[in-house]
Amino acid sequence: MRSAPEIAAESWAFALAIYVRPGVAEACLTLQSELGVDVMLLLMSAFAAVKHRIPLTADEINALDASCRPWREQIMRKLRAIRTELKTGPAPAPGSATEPFRSQVKALELEAEKIENRLLAECLPLRQAQQEVVRPDQLRGVLTDVAMHFARQRGTKLNASLSSSIEVILEAAMQDAS
Repeated sequence: MRSAPEIAAESWAFALAIYVRPGVAEACLTLQSELGVDVMLLLMSAFAAVKHRIPLTADEINALDASCRPWREQIMRKLRAIRTELKTGPAPAPGSATEPFRSQVKALELEAEKIENRLLAECLPLRQAQQEVVRPDQLRGVLTDVAMHFARQRGTKLNASLSSSIEVILEAAMQDAS
């Protein structure tokens, strides 16, 4: 069994590799803005399924969310809000004087995501894989469960556009299945 630091390093590399694939960043940000999906939790769930052949259950998703919710709500959302606000104001933002500061906030936000990834890695319920590879329908189920977990918190539902975002992430993650 791998250690939490090894899982954190592997899952971070997986998340970065998936996120840069065509359409994935947009799909993740759509799920984040429309449903409040925690992108790190979504990608960690995909990692567990694809790399460890462990499709997480709804209870495991709930437990992972509980493990990082305070960090996400008290740190991540605040950093994201500051970075986003600097795109439009208040004065003197946006502008050349505030862009270096916005870049620093963006770097801090990325570091905060890396810390969340470590939190998730420490709580990831790794068990013996029951199969050689995860099937696309299993990964789709996990990604949908994560999206629905956050949709319920917002009192929102999945629609065709959000389901297509899940499909983009599914296709990218399945490219890494082994």
